[in-house]
Amino acid sequence: MTGIRNRMMLLQLALLCLILLFLSGCLLTKVVTVPMRLGGAVISIIPVAGNAAHDSIDEAADIVDDVPL
Repeated sequence: MTGIRNRMMLLQLALLCLILLFLSGCLLTKVVTVPMRLGGAVISIIPVAGNAAHDSIDEAADIVDDVPL
């Protein structure tokens, strides 16, 4: 039984390391900026202030993309 438990712990540790590897760098910033850009695109439909809001959200998303991780 302890052999199975040790294998599960090793598998969990390997999975955690794999997740951390994929969440580093640009993938993490894309997870944050894609919803921002989508929200900006939806807001741009509003007649008067939509484009200004979209531009400011897009600029903020660009800044997040440039964060060095």
